[in-house]
Amino acid sequence: MADQNSKDNIIPRDDLPREENTAKGGQTGPLDVPQENKGEDMPDLQDEMLARPPLPIRHVIPDTEVEERQPAQREIREAMSGAPGIAEPEMTQPSVSILKKRWQKFKMLKRGYYSFLLLAILYPLSFALPLLMNKTALVVHYDGEYFFPTFNYYSGATFGQDLAMGGETDYRKLDEAFEKEGGSNWVLMPPYPWDPYEVDFDAGESFPLKPSGRHWLGTDDTGRDVFARMCYGFNVSLSFAILLTIIEYLIGAALGGLMGYAGGLIDLLGQRFVEIWSTVPFLYTVIIVSSILIPNFAILILVISLFSWISISYYMRGEFLREKSKDYVAAAIALGVKDRTIIFRHILPNALTPVVAFLPFSIVGGISSLVALDYLGFGIPPPMPSWGQMMSVGLGYIESWWLIVTPFMAMFLTLLLVTFIGEAIREAFDPKVFSRLR
Repeated sequence: MADQNSKDNIIPRDDLPREENTAKGGQTGPLDVPQENKGEDMPDLQDEMLARPPLPIRHVIPDTEVEERQPAQREIREAMSGAPGIAEPEMTQPSVSILKKRWQKFKMLKRGYYSFLLLAILYPLSFALPLLMNKTALVVHYDGEYFFPTFNYYSGATFGQDLAMGGETDYRKLDEAFEKEGGSNWVLMPPYPWDPYEVDFDAGESFPLKPSGRHWLGTDDTGRDVFARMCYGFNVSLSFAILLTIIEYLIGAALGGLMGYAGGLIDLLGQRFVEIWSTVPFLYTVIIVSSILIPNFAILILVISLFSWISISYYMRGEFLREKSKDYVAAAIALGVKDRTIIFRHILPNALTPVVAFLPFSIVGGISSLVALDYLGFGIPPPMPSWGQMMSVGLGYIESWWLIVTPFMAMFLTLLLVTFIGEAIREAFDPKVFSRLR
């Protein structure tokens, strides 16, 4: 319709009025008749305008016709959207939080992600070791009654065992006796029926024992099962490192953030205190404490955390100084926002990025510190399972290779997994990839 109207409204060039043109030479005549110029050709303005192509006349569609066309256009778009080779219009992607982006980046790093999954399974499972590795039965069915020795103590006389002075039931022997009787009585033992503190007096040989079907990784010099002690030591070492990291982060982040945000005299005095405290010899302090008190799990965490927070305070102070100098903090201060809100809501989330990347390596340092102290004899006292204490015993029996290889490989693999996780976290939290200020 628009094309037809435009054609109708265009005036043919032949129907234009024929005007006379007066050239410089005094010649006159119609415009479409060529004139003979005896001098230099000087095109006239009217000739140039006529030589141009005619402009199309724009046709205005009435509103009623536009409303009639909209449903048809919508049907055409819907039909074309399913046609092959025709791309659908791009939809606006929903905004994704920076934490979700970092998590997706972390999952792409397979080595660190699978290491995280493996530790996330093994560490919670280590708290169920009393149900998986123990000399105590899980369930005992005796004379039509059910007993649960894992949660209650039963003497040997309860199940008809003749033990001196009413000692604790030997559930392995009880299981063997019930199997020989062939009655309705039975014992459900853990999958690995050995306790990390139990001495195998029935072996009838000198200790340490070689790996066998009875003891998968042999026994130590006192007859205790090495495999059970290694698994329990995994829980002790990782729990120690995680608790130590939490405490040192709380202390280091609080002091470092205070120095970085307050500045001035507080920062000056805080830095001098940190420098003086860092010169105190750590090992001598542990020796003095061990000579006064009997070291245990809690005391070791307290002593080590008194020194391990220093490095975290340096990181937090630097991050707070860097973030405080940025424009968004200056804007918040100008708006009268409280210091508490600026610290915890604005600065801290941005300052935690490098500190979080350093967290797995703090766990590595905690495990290494405990193993070193146990090896030197200033750590957790025996008989509590400890990799360092097992290595110390193994060096006294070089020919018994399983005593030194087992705890060393357990520590090596654990530190390797944590290191892989640390590398993946550092890559995912890289501010050059994802930043809160982008």
